[in-house]
Amino acid sequence: MFRVATSTKDMPMRLRLTLLGSTLLALVGPPVAPAAEPNVSDGLLPFVEKNQLAGAVVLVASADKVLATEAVGFADREARVAMTTDDLFWIASMTKPMTAAALMMLVDEKKVALDDPIEKYLPEFKAATVLAYQDKDTTLLKKPARAPTVRDCLRHTSGMPFRSALEEPTLDRFLLRDAVRGYALTPLQYEPGTKHVYSNAGINTAGRIIEVVGGTNYEDFMAKRLFVPLGMTDTVWRPTAEQMKRLAKSYKPTKDGTNLEVIPVTQLAQPLTDPHRQPVPAGGLFSTAKDTAAFGQMILRGGTHGDKRLLSEAAVRELTGTQTYGVLGKGEGGYGLGFSTSRRAKVGGPAVAGPCGHGGAYATHLWINPDNKLVTVYMVQHAGFPGEGGRARDVFEQAAAKMYGK
Repeated sequence: MFRVATSTKDMPMRLRLTLLGSTLLALVGPPVAPAAEPNVSDGLLPFVEKNQLAGAVVLVASADKVLATEAVGFADREARVAMTTDDLFWIASMTKPMTAAALMMLVDEKKVALDDPIEKYLPEFKAATVLAYQDKDTTLLKKPARAPTVRDCLRHTSGMPFRSALEEPTLDRFLLRDAVRGYALTPLQYEPGTKHVYSNAGINTAGRIIEVVGGTNYEDFMAKRLFVPLGMTDTVWRPTAEQMKRLAKSYKPTKDGTNLEVIPVTQLAQPLTDPHRQPVPAGGLFSTAKDTAAFGQMILRGGTHGDKRLLSEAAVRELTGTQTYGVLGKGEGGYGLGFSTSRRAKVGGPAVAGPCGHGGAYATHLWINPDNKLVTVYMVQHAGFPGEGGRARDVFEQAAAKMYGK
C-alpha cells in the first residue's frame, strides 16, 4: 500500500512515497533514523488495511494556505493504482453549497430576493398544489397556505419531494428546464416552511432560477462566476477522457462486510464523458481536493478570493447560518442555504456564522470551521454512506483539528 504526501511549499510539488507494511530491515549500530513525523492521514491507514476503505485524499487548509494534502490507499484496488493527491472524485451533494453560493451572487446584485416566491421567477409554479390527503384509493390536493420561496428551495423547506419520476433511473437525463417543469407539476408533499425534508428538487429549482435570472445556462454561470475565478480547473460535470484516467473508482462493502467491491456511480448516466449528460445543481459535480478547498477557503474568508470579492459578507452569513430553527428537532445539526450547519450558527453574527459544509453520496466531505480557522476536505468514493467512509472521516477531521487547529 502506498501513501502520497504532498508539501505545497515546494515548487514543483515534492512527493514522498512511503511503502507501508513491508519487511523492515534491521540496522546494526548508529546512526539511528529519527522517528517519522505524524501525518494527518495516519488514522486512515487501519481502514485501508482492514479493507474498509479503498483509499482517500485529505486536505487541510487555513484561509490563505494549504497546510497538508495527503493520499492513502488505492484509486483502483484491482489494478493496484495508488491514490494520488490530484485524483478526481464525484462529489455529489457537495455541489449544493456551490449552487447556493452562485444564487447568492444574484441576491447580492438584487436580481433575486430570498423571500420571493419561486413563481416570480418560474411562472410554472403559480399552479402549485400541496398534498392534503392520500390513501391507497384517494389523493386530495389543495392550494398551499403560502407559496414556496427561494429561501425554501435552498434550506429544504419547500415541500418538494426528493426528486421527480423524470429523474429515474438517473438524475442527468433531462434539461434543467424540463426537470423543473416536472417539479412544478408534482404536488408539494407538505406545506412550505413547516418541515425540513432533504430535496434535490429544491436545489435543482434554485439552479433553474440562476439560468432564468442570470441570463445564461446554469453550467456556464457556474464556470464564469465561481469555478474560473477560484481556479477550480478540475471541477466539471462531464470528465474529459484525460480526467477519467484520474477518477478514483467507487467501492461499496461486500454483503458480509469483510471486503470491498466496485460499484459504478449509479445516480448518473454512463459513460460519464457523454456530452448529452446534463448538469445537476443538486449533485452532478466531479472535483479534486484542491479545487474543493479553494471554494471552502473563499467561504472561510467571508466571500473573497485574492483581491476580488465573489460574495458579500451578508451573503456568506445567509449561506452558513442555520435557517431551520422551528422545523428541525433537537440536536447539533441544522441547515443553512445549501450548507449543513452547526445549530448554534445563527444568521447575523460573524461573516461565517459557524462550522458548516456538506457531504456527498459517496462519503466525500467539505467542512469549514471558523472556530479553528480550518478548511478540511475528505475525498473518497465509498457507497453505503456514511459507514466506514464516515467513521474514517471523523478520524481525519479530529487529527486535522489537533495538528493544525488554532
